[in-house]
Amino acid sequence: MPACQPEIFIILIAAMLGACMGSFLNAAAYRSVRNLKWWGSARSKCDNCGRILTPLELIPVFSFIFIKIFHNGRCKSCGAEISARYLFTEILCAAGSALLAYKFNFNLKLLALSLTGFYGAFISSLTDYETGDVFDLFALITGVLGLIIRLSVSLNFLYDGLLGAAVGWAVFAFIILITRGGMGWGDAVFMAGMGAVLGLKFILIAIYLGFMLGGLSAVILLLLKKVKFGRGDTLPLVPYLSAGCFITLLFGEYILEFFNIYIYIK
Repeated sequence: MPACQPEIFIILIAAMLGACMGSFLNAAAYRSVRNLKWWGSARSKCDNCGRILTPLELIPVFSFIFIKIFHNGRCKSCGAEISARYLFTEILCAAGSALLAYKFNFNLKLLALSLTGFYGAFISSLTDYETGDVFDLFALITGVLGLIIRLSVSLNFLYDGLLGAAVGWAVFAFIILITRGGMGWGDAVFMAGMGAVLGLKFILIAIYLGFMLGGLSAVILLLLKKVKFGRGDTLPLVPYLSAGCFITLLFGEYILEFFNIYIYIK
């Protein structure tokens, strides 16, 4: 059945929000791993020459295309090439937001909860992919916002988020302890934040999917000889865990239904 006009409107709004958030989260991640300020009075500027960007250069997706056409994809001041990372993150975040809006447009609180988790996972994936750093602050903000939204639904829904946070943290804390630091505590805090968003049953699915995706990726990279783990190569885990969380947001209840397990929101 085709989406009705209100549903289409919500999906479009979510896509535009996602593009804007993709731009913001990309900048926040880029600056965080370099210990640069990204909040308050900090202005967007060229990473190479420091020139303050104009409003025309700050429109998600459009600005990158505009600069690519009229300035050959380079800063008009210093000529430095503008990374396609900006366009990729904006489109990816817009697409993810639109999919979640399509899934949850019937309930704006669930949509807000899912977007909170998506954006929190997105920024942590960016920082982990770039430098291996996972910032506790981003995970804590995600978790607190998730619990606040859950509380606005019901106390039972809040308790489910608290259990999800506890289990998400405990699973990774156990792995860290038995591997004696083979995994960072940032991963545990990240999954605690995501557990607050996903709840108990969904966080277990997300953990399983994240490990499966990470393992499959490792096997493929080994077969392609892109990495050699014997020499100390590592894979950032958070992007795969985030993918598992996103898949769970979209299809988690179908997975549970397959095993005759149901989610009740009371």
